[in-house]
Amino acid sequence: MAGGGGDLGGGKSARRGKKGKRKAKKRLGFRLDMTPLVDITFLLLTFFMLTTSMITPQTMEMNVPPEIDEPVEVKESELLTIRIREDGIIFANMAKDNPEKFTLKTLQKYVADKNVALQNRCIVVLKSSPNASYGLVVSVLDALNAAEPEILQGLKAAGINERKRKFTVSPFDKVEDEERIKGL
Repeated sequence: MAGGGGDLGGGKSARRGKKGKRKAKKRLGFRLDMTPLVDITFLLLTFFMLTTSMITPQTMEMNVPPEIDEPVEVKESELLTIRIREDGIIFANMAKDNPEKFTLKTLQKYVADKNVALQNRCIVVLKSSPNASYGLVVSVLDALNAAEPEILQGLKAAGINERKRKFTVSPFDKVEDEERIKGL
């Protein structure tokens, strides 16, 4: 059996010629239809754009003037001081009067009455303890803004048609402010 090796493969000889050659199969083209994928992408994009634009941010606009180191002359009789203690209790007083406790609703009425009584010359000073709740400070600012229609109505009744808001946020002095509201 030299040189042949024909019978080693299991008894059948390999076919030669036309019948023995295999035809190479043609590759079928693979095609992915992207139309549904694009449609779903645009639907999701539209959905997220519409839902995120419906949510309005809850921001409070504040115009803060630049730092000025010049002292401003103020009549003490026109100064309304609102203090917020760290335990959440709100105090307010005019000039050198003793501070009184207030709720947000009664503070709103008190500020409106003082502004009308002083004929738009009232200056509101807000002082908050460093450990006071930020949400409470925002609520006090909201109450001051909610008092504006009542102030405008009272000023119009008094013959004043122009409203000038005078408001400042001042640092809470540990010695002076803490002693004024301590024990109340």
